[in-house]
Amino acid sequence: MVNIIIQLVTGGLGGLGAGKLLNKLSLGSIGDALAGIVGGIGGGQLLGALGIGSGGTDLSGILTSILGGGIGGGVLMAIVSAVKGLVGKK
Repeated sequence: MVNIIIQLVTGGLGGLGAGKLLNKLSLGSIGDALAGIVGGIGGGQLLGALGIGSGGTDLSGILTSILGGGIGGGVLMAIVSAVKGLVGKK
């Protein structure tokens, strides 16, 4: 449960960070955060499924959740924004 909360928070922060760095891809603060939260859960769970980190509440598990959440959040925010841009051009 702790890891999922960490993934939610770091995913949201990752989405917001990606939105700030990639201004043209930003979905707005709320959109960036929501896409980041979903991506954070996905990224953290993906790393756990690949066997990276312990998945527990020890340092390794927490760091894996932070990295997976933050990176997954930023990546999904960028993907959603890019798809939204492509669909909007049609």
